[in-house]
Amino acid sequence: MQEQSLEDKRRRGIYLLPNAFTTGNLFAGFYAIVQAMNGRYETAAIAIFLAMVFDGMDGRVARLTNTQSTFGEQYDSLADVISFGMAPALVMYVWILQGLGRWGWLAAFVFVVGAALRLARFNINIKVVDQRFFQGLPSPAAAALVAGFVWLAVDNKITTNQAALAWVAFGLTIYAGVTMVSNAPFYSGKNFALGRSVPFWVMLLFVLVFVFVSSDPPIVLFGLFVVYGLSGWALMLWRWQRARTLRQRRSERRQTLKRDGDQNDTDRK
Repeated sequence: MQEQSLEDKRRRGIYLLPNAFTTGNLFAGFYAIVQAMNGRYETAAIAIFLAMVFDGMDGRVARLTNTQSTFGEQYDSLADVISFGMAPALVMYVWILQGLGRWGWLAAFVFVVGAALRLARFNINIKVVDQRFFQGLPSPAAAALVAGFVWLAVDNKITTNQAALAWVAFGLTIYAGVTMVSNAPFYSGKNFALGRSVPFWVMLLFVLVFVFVSSDPPIVLFGLFVVYGLSGWALMLWRWQRARTLRQRRSERRQTLKRDGDQNDTDRK
């Protein structure tokens, strides 16, 4: 009973280190909104990617230092709604979607509500789903799709045919918002523990990935998250095909057993 009381007290506690990373996440999201309002879209997109770094660190730091708390979980979700819901939608809207009129702000709203619903579902299903996979596209990855597209277009000065670019942005924003609330499984990476030793080749791979991303961050990051944003649907299709094949094999096996049974009955007669 005393141990349970201590555990409850720890869960209700407020710990500085992991929540400092969450605050950094929230600040980066807010900063992205401010920069978008000032017309500095490239800086706004980079700030969203910085928020992703902070978001990826707070939970891992809490687990490594054994400072998980209910307060931290709720604070993290609220920060994510701003950094990966409101911020990317507003950056995309102010940059190009507002030229589409009501279709532009509707696309931005679909993204925001998708992020909010995704986080709410994640909070209530966190202990009942397969920890190896996310249910639906994670909100940071969806934000990376939107922010990466803005960063890519601004950095490469893609200004030709603004109307077509606006509709591409519209489609991407809708896709990201809807995929967040889908049931497509996306690899979570939670089985990769930072606190355990790794082979030497893993360090080499990490260095190669760092060099690869540094060669052209807007193109490489956007490309990586496009692949990740499609991977869940590919995995869902593969699972569906495998389940269909297994059902067909079981059906064929039952039919074979039935024919063998009928043949045996005929032979007895």
